[in-house]
Amino acid sequence: MDGLFCVLWVMEISINTPALLFPAITFLMLVYSNRFLALANLIRSLHERYNKEPDSRKSIVQQIKNLRMRLSMIRFMQGLGVISFLMCMICMYLIYIGDQSPARWLFALSMFSLMISLVLSFLEIRISTIALEHELSDMEHELGEGNMIKDYIKTRFD
Repeated sequence: MDGLFCVLWVMEISINTPALLFPAITFLMLVYSNRFLALANLIRSLHERYNKEPDSRKSIVQQIKNLRMRLSMIRFMQGLGVISFLMCMICMYLIYIGDQSPARWLFALSMFSLMISLVLSFLEIRISTIALEHELSDMEHELGEGNMIKDYIKTRFD
C-alpha cells in the first residue's frame, strides 16, 4: 500500500486534473444554494404562521431546532464548497508556474474539503427526511389507521 501511495504522490498532475472538479463544485454550489433558499422560504412561512396563528406555536417551536441545525449544515456545506473551489484555482496556478508539490497538496485538500461537504449534504438530507417523516406521522395519527398516506407508503415501499 505504501508503494502505491508513493507512486501516486510522485506522479505529476496536469492543469486539467483540478479543472475536472470545477463543474462538480459549481453544480454542488447551485444545489446548496437552492436548498438554502428553500429552507429560507420555509423559515419565513413558519415565522408568518407563528405570528398569525398562536395555536400553532408549539408545533413551530419544535421545528426550530431542526431548522437551525439544517441551516448551519448548509452554511458549512457552502463554505467547504467555496474553499474547495478556491484551492482548485490556486492548485491550477501552482501547476501553471510549475510548482507540483504544493499543487498536489492543495488538490488533495480540495478533494477532502469537497468530500466533507458531500458528507454534510448527506446528513442534512437525512435530517430533512426525518423531519418529513414526523410530519407524515402526525397527519397519519389525525387521519386514523386506514388512511391514504399510510396505504400509499405501504404499497410503495413494502
